[in-house]
Amino acid sequence: MNRKLKITLCAALVLLLTLSCCCVGFADEPMPVTVKAKAAVLMDVGTGKVLMSMNADEKLYPASVTKIMTLLLVTEALDSGKITLGDTVTASSSAASKGGSQIWLKEGEQMTVEELLKATAVYSANDACTALGELLAGSDEAFTAMINERARQLGMKNTHFDNCTGLDDTTTTHLTTAMDVAIMSRELLKHERITKYTTIWMDSLRGGATELKTGTTAKAGCCVSASAKRGNTHLIAVVMGSQTSDDRFNGAKAMLNWGFANYSTVTPRIDPSLITDVAVIGGVADYVHPALPKAASVLVKKGDEGKIRTDVELCIDVKAPVEKGQVLGKAVIRLGDEKIGEYNIIAPEAVRALTFKDIFLRLLKALA
Repeated sequence: MNRKLKITLCAALVLLLTLSCCCVGFADEPMPVTVKAKAAVLMDVGTGKVLMSMNADEKLYPASVTKIMTLLLVTEALDSGKITLGDTVTASSSAASKGGSQIWLKEGEQMTVEELLKATAVYSANDACTALGELLAGSDEAFTAMINERARQLGMKNTHFDNCTGLDDTTTTHLTTAMDVAIMSRELLKHERITKYTTIWMDSLRGGATELKTGTTAKAGCCVSASAKRGNTHLIAVVMGSQTSDDRFNGAKAMLNWGFANYSTVTPRIDPSLITDVAVIGGVADYVHPALPKAASVLVKKGDEGKIRTDVELCIDVKAPVEKGQVLGKAVIRLGDEKIGEYNIIAPEAVRALTFKDIFLRLLKALA
């Protein structure tokens, strides 16, 4: 073999090995449970931490899991006061003509927001979902643009919706990922009112279930976004592209059970004795006692709860004036060498700077 050919073959081998290493580096970790699906994600609701995943960023058809975005936008509109549960919605011809799952709305028929919300969450009704979208945006097309914009705001970078229902007979671009479904599901669960509707039927995931949205089409297969809460731990399991309904539910249950068996949610305690007075230079008060920050809950592996520690860093002094809410230090929560939380320690009240009049009055008081 001549020298030039040897060099070429060696270079090709190095390139092949490099590409192979890159592929390994970006692959999902092996799943600790069996999930018969194209993609899956288990996420902690409180922190957004992903506990396991399989093909998490693969673009897939979501079917009616799409409706989580409608539920989210309607719930946000309710919480902001833009609409109320008692508002009356008149079904348009567009809403009444939707196929698939429906409650058979007739054009001109009226229902309340609450009735349509329940129909969307429980029966996955495409006509009800479309009517709610038209209420918020004026038309089906405008509402689709609205949910795409909200998805962008949430960081759902691999998602594009062609409609609000998940119907995919005539589209090849209505796609999302298991990761993005977990993101929008987590956002929806920030609104407690939605569980009034999503927990109405829970036969497949009893025992702490707080949310469930299924979807099935020929293109999407069987999909589900499910969440459950045990104690203070709240998890989301997303399964996409299962061949059967049992596969999606069994996969979701397996992930949730594994998560609850291996992780716990704890609220770190910040020792009040570590929060000492901070001297105020040139203020009407000599010192300010910082407010004790409230630590948020964190998710840790079971058995690691006792390894959490808190480090407090405080200013020795601060120059007046001191504003209410001014940062005086920070509390850092650590698990071993890993920082798992950081909170500002602030002044609970303002301290104004001394004026000439204040100094004069103090002098008179001292001489009296």
